[in-house]
Amino acid sequence: MMRFLRSMAGRGLSGVRLVTSDAHPVLRDAIARTMHRATWQRCRVHSLRNAVSSVPARAREVVAGTVRVAFLQSDAVATRTQWAVVTDAFRERFPRLAALMDDAREDVLAYLDFPADHWRKVWPTNPLGRLDKEIKRRTDVVGVFPDEASALRLIGAILAGQHDEWQPGQRYLGTGSMGLLAEDDGSGCVPVPHPTATA
Repeated sequence: MMRFLRSMAGRGLSGVRLVTSDAHPVLRDAIARTMHRATWQRCRVHSLRNAVSSVPARAREVVAGTVRVAFLQSDAVATRTQWAVVTDAFRERFPRLAALMDDAREDVLAYLDFPADHWRKVWPTNPLGRLDKEIKRRTDVVGVFPDEASALRLIGAILAGQHDEWQPGQRYLGTGSMGLLAEDDGSGCVPVPHPTATA
């Protein structure tokens, strides 16, 4: 993983401010070592699944709905406040869940330090999940590849197609949206104006 991330930097990747992924320890370590100035966002979907799995099956639906309430807030302060309220509400009945929520708070809510226009696009790993599913679907159609090179050609073609879709004009986060990010002051933190302050 480390070699792959370093190779991305070698091919010109720079200025990374946010990385969204699951909480795999090796991946987190590699991100921290290679993109040390980037904020790490734990995928909310994966985090919610982990949290819900810590409670009895009969309580999972209610717990999931209650945790989702925190994410429905309209601004960062309200979201952080509601996260704390929800966590405290679970403390007595589900102490393990409350501890998981305490531990995950900063990583799951990291997206709140970025422009609100970006939130829906940076908290999940959905684009990568869709890309993985498309690669799996297309390779399943072929079944058995004659050799590794033929598999790499097909997967490379799929990735090249996705790359073309993400070029200017069709970017997942367009240049106008990226302009909402403030210039980096060298601190490793990204100051972002509050959405209402720029209106």
